Amino acid sequence: MTAVRNISVQDMVTEDEWKTRVDLAAFYRLVAHHGMTDLVLGHLSARVPGTTDQFLINPYPRLFEQITASTLVKVNAAGDVLLDVGYNYDIPAYTIHSAVYEARPDAGSTAHTHTAAAMAYSALPDSMLPISPKGIRFAEALASHSFEGIFDNPEERARLMSDMGDLDAALLENHGYLVCGPTVSACWEILYDLEEATKAHLAALSTGATMIPSSRTTIAADKARIVAENEAVREERWASQLRLLDCIDPSYRE
Repeated sequence: MTAVRNISVQDMVTEDEWKTRVDLAAFYRLVAHHGMTDLVLGHLSARVPGTTDQFLINPYPRLFEQITASTLVKVNAAGDVLLDVGYNYDIPAYTIHSAVYEARPDAGSTAHTHTAAAMAYSALPDSMLPISPKGIRFAEALASHSFEGIFDNPEERARLMSDMGDLDAALLENHGYLVCGPTVSACWEILYDLEEATKAHLAALSTGATMIPSSRTTIAADKARIVAENEAVREERWASQLRLLDCIDPSYRE
């Protein structure tokens, strides 16, 4: 793939912000690599370190495969662009992500995707089947929000965050997913695991066979173990993905 070259903003931001930019650019590349894009639609973001009302988001309408650390757009809660990188942002993306950062001070990164699997699952009435380790992780931990059309209505922000509550993943009915995490690496892990859990869920349903459920006690015990194991190896998982990107195309770091 031919990399798109840009002027670096590394000297214009703090060291912490630059690291966050590199991680978020990597997040975009990973979503593309793992087949979770919808052309230029969908969006990922990260809170600017040390701030409460600033975050980084994708330069619209650039492909995820082209996003670099320097092309990410920095905006505040009012929607003002704080660092001119030659791009603007998508209004629905700003509306969704600003809602999360305002309501969830624990959120350091947020992601919204609408893959075929996510949209298919979001149109079904059943809860996530706890039939895989990743599915067990989201047992009774997946919020739901009704589809209200293109997300450009500021009044929907409160309804969305009320539905999401303190959970880290939400199903946007007939639309896709919204997830958040304390860091970019955590947000990536949640999004990836949710996508894989959804694929297993849909594959099981497609067989038409009767599911054999585990007991609630067993599911709860397995979930606690899985969550603990995920937290223990989170940074190693993230490092492995950065190594993958560095082999494929390290231009996300520019």
